[in-house]
Amino acid sequence: MIDFRYHIVSIVAIFLALAVGIVLGSTVLNAPLVASTERVTAQLRANNNELHASISDLQTRAGADDTFVADRLPQLVQGALAGERVVIVEAPGADTKLRDPLSQVITAAGATVSGRVSVTEKYLTADQSGTLDQLTTSAKPGVPVFSPDATPYDKVAAVLAGAIVTSDRSQADKENPSAAGVLAAFESDGLVTLDGDPGKRATLALMVAPSLPYEGETADAQTAAVVSLASGLDEASAGTVLAGVVPVSTVSGLISAVRSSSDVAANVSTVDNVDMAFGQAVVVYALREQTAGEAGQYGLGADASAPEPSPTATATPTPTEGAGG
Repeated sequence: MIDFRYHIVSIVAIFLALAVGIVLGSTVLNAPLVASTERVTAQLRANNNELHASISDLQTRAGADDTFVADRLPQLVQGALAGERVVIVEAPGADTKLRDPLSQVITAAGATVSGRVSVTEKYLTADQSGTLDQLTTSAKPGVPVFSPDATPYDKVAAVLAGAIVTSDRSQADKENPSAAGVLAAFESDGLVTLDGDPGKRATLALMVAPSLPYEGETADAQTAAVVSLASGLDEASAGTVLAGVVPVSTVSGLISAVRSSSDVAANVSTVDNVDMAFGQAVVVYALREQTAGEAGQYGLGADASAPEPSPTATATPTPTEGAGG
């Protein structure tokens, strides 16, 4: 008969074997796993360092390129907008740091900045639609005939545009008699703030997009309201460009909304990299292209059609009589 001590010894032997197996397994089996993990980690670390170095190199090169363009920006745009008047319209949420660079490049191109109209957040408030419709009605005569499906923002865009831009160059630098009091009414109601003399109408409009996409339940309606304003400015002027800053990998916000609408994109140009000197030069070229009745979607974004407009063709100089060659 097997006594109790035998059972005890057997149980101890079993647990001892398990302990020895665990120890051997953790040392024999885990050693290759640890070594493999260390190799993968080392490779990932090396790849990460290479990527950081590559990004740093690209940033250095891009910075040098943009500095080169910035130093020569006045020469690159010289005379491109000679004789034009440009009004700057800032959408709610536009980056105010872009004001000076854009004004300066427009001036360097030979145009006059008539003034700035900064649209406020109140303009986009949902319960302002009735106020906007009322302002539109009170602004008559001089308001165009609207289609039955025109929204309050379509109407108010036409009214505001009629007060600050014109497609008739003979009327540039002159106030619109039929829009008398419109800007004052918008300003007193807190819908816009004014700088300069935008009432002396411009021939071209540069709209600055918000720095971030609108958010929340009313984001789509707010975006549509500003798209309506861009369209209204374009219809009443010799051309309109919407400019802003959009990350290369992002397709969102106001610029994307314009580009995704074939009807609007056929008339309103966009530039998505105006934080760069290169993009600021493209704004000038896009405005010049607008004066020829053409539009394009420019920049570095995934939904841009090209980095910049095609170069304007120039006539071949005719040799003067007696000139050598």
